[in-house]
Amino acid sequence: MTTFTRRLALTAVAAAAFASLPALAAEKVNLGVSIPAATHSFMGGINYWANQAKKDLEKEHKDLKITIKTAANAPEQANQLQDLSTVTKINALVVFPFESAALTKPVAQVKAKGAYVTVVDRGLTDTSAQDAYVAGDNTAFGKIPAEYIVKQLNGKGNVVALRGIATTLDNERMDAFNAVLKGSPDIKLLDAKYANWNRDDAFKVTQDYLTRFKSIDAIWAADDDMAVGVLKAIEQAKRDDIKIIFGGAGAKGMVKTIMDGKDKRITADVSYSPKFIYDAIKLTAEARLKGEKLPATTIIPSVLITKDNAKDFYHPNSPF
Repeated sequence: MTTFTRRLALTAVAAAAFASLPALAAEKVNLGVSIPAATHSFMGGINYWANQAKKDLEKEHKDLKITIKTAANAPEQANQLQDLSTVTKINALVVFPFESAALTKPVAQVKAKGAYVTVVDRGLTDTSAQDAYVAGDNTAFGKIPAEYIVKQLNGKGNVVALRGIATTLDNERMDAFNAVLKGSPDIKLLDAKYANWNRDDAFKVTQDYLTRFKSIDAIWAADDDMAVGVLKAIEQAKRDDIKIIFGGAGAKGMVKTIMDGKDKRITADVSYSPKFIYDAIKLTAEARLKGEKLPATTIIPSVLITKDNAKDFYHPNSPF
């Protein structure tokens, strides 16, 4: 799916939902955005795209003001939410919670004061604290790599997987990956261990795999940062049996590798771009400017990235 097609799909989803809802009185929108600080590359991307949204949307809409707050931890984010509500007096909020449980009550308090609340990616423990939820497609994030690996190996081979952090999000991805492999009995999943979306942990997990398994055809790294650790471990072990390394999330370095054909083992990726914070801010702001609501849930599609469409997912100015 191209970026243009993806935008059309998002527009169609939003338009269909808006059409079924009665319009409310339009108002000036004072939108607060609360996100974690850029402590690693994916969050760097979240921060980059949030600021891009502020730049683009405030220029486009004179009745829109966006205030962005970044937090280093959950307590700091909770305090910032209180300030956004009582000092900045926001009437709409887009929040990427640092932690689900710790932020549920603070978000509920913002909503109780009349702000419209859109939660992004990490859900709350009580969904009544939100008006809308926007996230990536975690099922597709696991299904697409599995389908690609099965096809490239012609339905036969040994595979190992690296998981993220033990969360519902990671479970959705792994369940989808396993569901595809069940349809190909000659593809053997040798092991799947947590590497915490961290390249150093991925390096250690891959070292273990390379020691235990003498023949591996494909590695599902399940994240582009972890794929970097996988590559380093393979290089140190001087193994040449691995035919496919499949990361995930569409980091610019990995997408550039695919665009340039630099590594025959890395020919595809799956999108899960931090740009979804941009989409969430845009959808929320433009809906509120019209006095409308978002659908209760909006899933941003995850799609296969190959050399044919990689340029649509390459954002050289993004830190991710």
